[in-house]
Amino acid sequence: MIVQALAFYVFAAIAIASGVMVIAQRNPVHSVLFLILTFFNAAALFLLMGAEFLAMILIVVYVGAVAVLFLFVVMMLDINFAELRQGFLQYLPIGALVGLILLVELLAVFGAWVVAPEAGPARLRPMPSPSDITNTHALGQILYTDYVYLFQASGLILLVAMIGAIVLTLRQRDGVRRQSISVQNARRRADAVEVVKVPTRGGV
Repeated sequence: MIVQALAFYVFAAIAIASGVMVIAQRNPVHSVLFLILTFFNAAALFLLMGAEFLAMILIVVYVGAVAVLFLFVVMMLDINFAELRQGFLQYLPIGALVGLILLVELLAVFGAWVVAPEAGPARLRPMPSPSDITNTHALGQILYTDYVYLFQASGLILLVAMIGAIVLTLRQRDGVRRQSISVQNARRRADAVEVVKVPTRGGV
């Protein structure tokens, strides 16, 4: 127990420190690297709690896809961050107002937090032994039985967001060659291949 408690405090301290460094770093590449470190420590905390499935998902999805994508985008885009920070003080009052409104909303939500009446009987139900059911099985059983409609609704929301992002970024630009499937399928052999008979010793 002492080793687990010590490991928890070490991983939690590193996660908090790296999370602070994400927003404190001036270099965006360093911020993304600290974000990856935060994800690794959060995955370690999940392992200490016995949620190995969530730990692997955090590593595979967030570190292996999202954070690496952020890193590539930041490194490939030549952004003048000094120019972007010029209007920081101009929008500071608006940002502070939005942050204050968000803080008030969060305090209102947590202040009205109540425990569901059915949570008490559910807590007293006999729990299956960890050797009988795995963590992944238990999580899938909850997702696809009790919360199946919410799970499907979240998938539809992500699908609509993906289509919206594609539609918003799709622009018709002049001078850019685009692929036309119908034109390619309608092309004949005579339009694409020309047979030329070259006499002997008559080539270039």
